[in-house]
Amino acid sequence: MNDTSWGAPSRAGYWGATDQGPVQGAAPVGPVRDAHALNPSETQPMPIVPDVAASGGHQDDDRGAAQPSGPLFRDRTPPAHAAHPAQSAQKPQEPMTGAPQPAPAPQKKSAGRDLGAAIGVGVGLGAVIIASLFIEKAVFVGVIAVAVVVGLWELTSRLQEQKAIKAPLVPLAVGGAAMVVAGYVRGAEGAWVAMALTALAVLVWRMTEPPEGYLKDVTAGVFAAFYVPFLATFVALMLTADDGPQRVLTFLILTVVSDTGAYAIGWRFGKHKLAPRISPGKTREGLFGAVTFAMAAGALCMHFLIDDGLWWQGLLLGLAVAASATLGDLGESMIKRDLGIKDMGTLLPGHGGIMDRLDSLLPTAPVVWLLLVVFVGSG
Repeated sequence: MNDTSWGAPSRAGYWGATDQGPVQGAAPVGPVRDAHALNPSETQPMPIVPDVAASGGHQDDDRGAAQPSGPLFRDRTPPAHAAHPAQSAQKPQEPMTGAPQPAPAPQKKSAGRDLGAAIGVGVGLGAVIIASLFIEKAVFVGVIAVAVVVGLWELTSRLQEQKAIKAPLVPLAVGGAAMVVAGYVRGAEGAWVAMALTALAVLVWRMTEPPEGYLKDVTAGVFAAFYVPFLATFVALMLTADDGPQRVLTFLILTVVSDTGAYAIGWRFGKHKLAPRISPGKTREGLFGAVTFAMAAGALCMHFLIDDGLWWQGLLLGLAVAASATLGDLGESMIKRDLGIKDMGTLLPGHGGIMDRLDSLLPTAPVVWLLLVVFVGSG
């Protein structure tokens, strides 16, 4: 109940009854004093009762009316903020809003990941890949197949966890490994046949479960078959040439150098966002670094590693690799944003999962294979 329902007197009327005697027509003050005497411990001299507005308390909409304290009305409990002025004086004062605040200490720019772990894992993976690549080609084909199966497992697991999409892993894993082997043994024709059979196996395998969600499950399965094993098959196609290990090494070097250049330049000088809605960390400066590093590495690789290769061909190759690697990275970022995750997995400390390392390699493989065939032939 508000004060107006009690007929609270204004400040002038209230103090007029105390200092200047009774006012004509005013109610007698005796009952009020009796009510006040009911609780002697709360009795305070009237002149020092603080006004709520003066003590910084809550104000009603009627700001001109006096706010009587608890003893004057039995059913009103004195608010906590209307305590004795001595108690109010003990409260620490709030800092003034307009007072100048000290400037926050500058923060060091962070790389955003554990560089030590990332470098260590990268060096370890590089050693395994190079050793298998130059010792025996068939061993390296096995490495590709294992990476494909793990990548499919990560992708299908995230689809099921985040979107309830059940892309069948068994036909994808078997068909994906077979696709890589067929590409190495039978060339592009074998890869296409294996891709078609894998898609058919996905359609049939999913028929063993209820029909709800069939379309989205098989669509995701066919997409996964194309995105991971089919694109990886072009690495096996590069390996079939006489200088196959050198071609694969060139492909790996250019992709890694492109990613490294984008990361280093973007982290140090990046200011203008490249695609903020897809990947806020990508910058135009980083793209310039990727192109510059990849073109320089391409000229060197074509001159020293590829038979009959020319330096200017390496410049074009490096430019194409920088473009395809960036698009592949952005494509993977789109998938992860749609799924609401940061990384596809946690198998590689400092990197994420296998798919987080294949994102730029997969779309770059057909580009490098095609340009090398155009520049120096199929070998």
